[in-house]
Formats: sequence, structure tokens, C-alpha cells
Amino acid sequence: MNANAMARSGRLGAERAARGSVTEGAGRAGLAARGAIYLLVGALALQVAFGDTGRQADRGGALDTLAGQPLGVVLLWAIGAGLAGMAVWRLSVAAFGSAGADGRKAHKRLLAAFGCVFYAGSAYSVLSFAVGPHGGGGSSDRQSRDVTARALDLPAGQWLVAAAGAGVVVAGVWNVVRAVRRKYHKDLKLGEMSPWQRRLVDITGVGGGVARCLVFTAAGAFAVRAAIDYRPDRAKGMDDTLRSFAHTPLGPSLLVCVAAGLVLYGLFSIALSRWCRV
Repeated sequence: MNANAMARSGRLGAERAARGSVTEGAGRAGLAARGAIYLLVGALALQVAFGDTGRQADRGGALDTLAGQPLGVVLLWAIGAGLAGMAVWRLSVAAFGSAGADGRKAHKRLLAAFGCVFYAGSAYSVLSFAVGPHGGGGSSDRQSRDVTARALDLPAGQWLVAAAGAGVVVAGVWNVVRAVRRKYHKDLKLGEMSPWQRRLVDITGVGGGVARCLVFTAAGAFAVRAAIDYRPDRAKGMDDTLRSFAHTPLGPSLLVCVAAGLVLYGLFSIALSRWCRV
């Protein structure tokens, strides 16, 4: 066997391993862990909408809530491990592509690479919190302000922050359209789902997808405003972004709708852990 054949054989072996049962299980565990976090964030946002402002409606608040429950540390470790599994799955997609006709396209693999970095960071944050409750929670609002302040101090920092915020806005709008058009269908094992299961997934996928993207779109808009005004304190994390919905002309009712949508997105992620083609 020549060197090229050996290289091809090695690559095929690595690709089979990356798409094997272990990676598939890691991806499904990651989707379930993501779903659990969104369920908690949505529930916390609902509490804020109804007047209970004692907790952060973000990942840090969700971790604090879990830590206070019986077996809370075990749950934190399970979610952290699940998010680490998600990072492994996204890494395999970035390296070898995913299932489906367009699974090897460059933009999908690039997005998977970004996802790997994001979920690896999220897993580290959750596992740090599990080890010591002051290590990984943190306020998303404070983190957003700190990151924005550091970015604004860079050369052309205003342009960088504005471009990043605008990119988040565009991505949010694009993903709203994808959710409404049910583009996630191509990633599902539709043949294994009953009609009522499809309807349930569509309710959670559309409603949850729109709510989640609305939050990120608003956060991106706040980043653009912070760049224009050169005021890092105008940047908002998830908690402040969610609270800002209660200060619109629609009042707390809009926050209730968005919070309920985040709960739906949590349920959608859990459904994906069962029917997604990993």
C-alpha cells in the first residue's frame, strides 16, 4: 500500500470514528444539555416578567438555580459533560462534515468550528461552576460590558464592535427566517416521527427558534449602540436584554412571550436529541 492509499485509509478510519456511536451519543447529550439550560433560562425570565427579579435570567442564573437543588452538583456535572459532548460533535462536523446532501459545505463546517469553540467554553464554565460555585456562573451582563470595553480600546475598536453587533443582528434575522420556514426539517429523522410528534416539534422549533433569535438580535443591536455611543455600559447580556423587553410599549407581556419561547426552544433542543440526524 502506497503512502496516498495509507493516508486515505487513515482518513476514512478517522471519519468513521468521528461519526460513530460515541460521537453520536455525545452530540445527543449536548443537545439535551442545551435544552435543559434554555428551559431554566426561560423559566427564570418568566419569573422576572411576573415581578420576581431576584435571579439572573441567563446561564449564570440557571447554574445558580441548579446548584441549589437536591443533587444539584450531579446535574451540573451532567450538563457540563453534555456541553463538552456537543463540542466534540461540532468538532467532528468541522473536520469531516455532517449527514445530508450539503453536510460537507464549507459554511456548515465553519459554523461547526465556531460552535465547537463556543460549546467548549460553555462546558468549561459549567464544569468550573460545578467544582466551585464561584468559578463559572457570572453575570452575562457584566461579561458583555467587560468584553465590549476591552474591544472598544483596540485600534478601530468602535468599528469592530459595531461590525460584530451588526453580524449578530443579521444572523438573528436570518435564523428567524430559517425557523419560520422550518429549515430544521432536513436535519430530522422525519420518517421515525408520528404526525403529532412532527406538529409538536414544529411548535417548539418555530416558536422557540424565533424567540431565541429575537433575544440575540436585540443583544446585537445593543452592541451596535454601545459602539456608536462609545459606551460599553450600553452593551447587554442575556439577562439585561430579556429585561429590556418589559420596557417596550408592550410591557411585560412581550417578555412573557419571549420567555415562553425560550422554554419552547429548550423543549425543541431536547426533541432534537432524539430525532436529529447526528
